[in-house]
Amino acid sequence: MLEMKGHCEHCQQTLAEDGEAYICSYECSFCVDCCTAFSATCPNCAGELVRRPRRATDPAE
Repeated sequence: MLEMKGHCEHCQQTLAEDGEAYICSYECSFCVDCCTAFSATCPNCAGELVRRPRRATDPAE
């Protein structure tokens, strides 16, 4: 299961579970501003940063 990290790994901004955030294939997590600053490339692994999926509030949904 995808780990939904609560903070941007660069600037430490809080990432809401239902808000917009970006991740790489290693689940490094970044806010929109940092993703833009890094040109959608993870500074840790050089992988592509893509929009993190959102989870339903009720897992049955």
